[in-house]
Amino acid sequence: MYNFPDSTHTISMKTLFIKLSKFITCGAFGWCLECFWTGLHSIQKRTDKRFLCQTSVWMFPIYSMAAFIEPIGKLMKGKSFLFRGSIYTICIYTMEFFTGTLLKKHHACPWDYSAAKTNIKGVIRLDFAPLWFLTGLAYERLLGIK
Repeated sequence: MYNFPDSTHTISMKTLFIKLSKFITCGAFGWCLECFWTGLHSIQKRTDKRFLCQTSVWMFPIYSMAAFIEPIGKLMKGKSFLFRGSIYTICIYTMEFFTGTLLKKHHACPWDYSAAKTNIKGVIRLDFAPLWFLTGLAYERLLGIK
C-alpha cells in the first residue's frame, strides 16, 4: 500500500500497476491506429508505394488519456451504442481540442487541420466524428467496459 503524504488515501501496488498498464495499452493502441490511418492516407496519394505512416511521440500520452474514459463508460452501462459512442466522440474532441490548442501554443502540435473545411481552429475536424465514434467504442472494448 502507498499512503499519499497529504491525505488518508491509499492505493495498492496492484491497482497502480493495473492503471498504469491501461494507460500504456491505450497509448500503444492509439499509436497503432494512427499508423494504420496515416498509412491508408499515403495509399490515397499513390506517389510513394512504401505506404509510410506518420506519428509523433506527443501522441502517445494523448492517446493514453483514453484510459480515463473507463469511469464514464461504467456509468453508461446498459445505454445504447449510439449514446455511448456519441459521448466518447465528445470526450475525444474535447481532449483533442485541449491538447491541440496547448501544443499549438508551444509550436509543438503534430497535426494541423487548417486546410480542412470542417476544422475548428486547426486542431479538430468535425468530419472525423464517425472515426472518433468508432475509436471510442474500440477503447471501450479494449478497457473491458461493457
